Amino acid sequence: MVKETTDIPQPRSINDLQPKMCLQGTVKQTQLYGAVMDIGLECDGVVHISQLAPERVNRVTDVVKPGDNVTVWVTKVNPEKRFIGLTMIEPPRVDWHDLAENQVHTGTVIRLESYGAFVDIGAKRPGLLHIREMASGYVRHSSELVQLNEEVQVRILKLDRRKRRIDLTMMGIEAETEDKTEEEEPTQTSMEMALQRARTQQRRQSKRRHDKHQVANLSEREDILARTLEQHSKRQ
Repeated sequence: MVKETTDIPQPRSINDLQPKMCLQGTVKQTQLYGAVMDIGLECDGVVHISQLAPERVNRVTDVVKPGDNVTVWVTKVNPEKRFIGLTMIEPPRVDWHDLAENQVHTGTVIRLESYGAFVDIGAKRPGLLHIREMASGYVRHSSELVQLNEEVQVRILKLDRRKRRIDLTMMGIEAETEDKTEEEEPTQTSMEMALQRARTQQRRQSKRRHDKHQVANLSEREDILARTLEQHSKRQ
């Protein structure tokens, strides 16, 4: 399906192009190998047939036809040869060569299984957040701690570039909160965190009662002192 185009700022020259740059274009002509795109520059861009859609395409005209307005992304640029490679497949936010172990990413839970959850961190493939990497305590099912479409902060535990596998963990990530008053253990279970919040609330309530009691005692002592001074003044 051809995507609707939006008001995307257009570069003025081939020299302004960068990989992953999003452009709007018009299909100028179709060939067996792909489609030629007019992107409003001094030379046209080319979308190879393998870059027309995520699934296999047998005929270019099954996807686009001359005159179609489409959204494309830059893949390769060679100003000297006046070549612009394009794709109609939206590129991932994070390339494989940019990934590294111990990196922290914010991702979205896209699938839940009994053994863990799959989290999209913007790479070509989602990472596996195993149930044992969600918390230090026993968890029966991944849904006890995360939900579908929930945003979670994860750390890359292991990266296998050959198998294109990303193993993730939610442990070992320190939350940076400005009003944080106590150092929290990053490996707390959900029950432990709930218990800690309850204890914190209980301490605050106890402190407020203690403060009120101190104020009451101080007021009482001030009254006694005032009466004593008044009686002493009358005797004089």
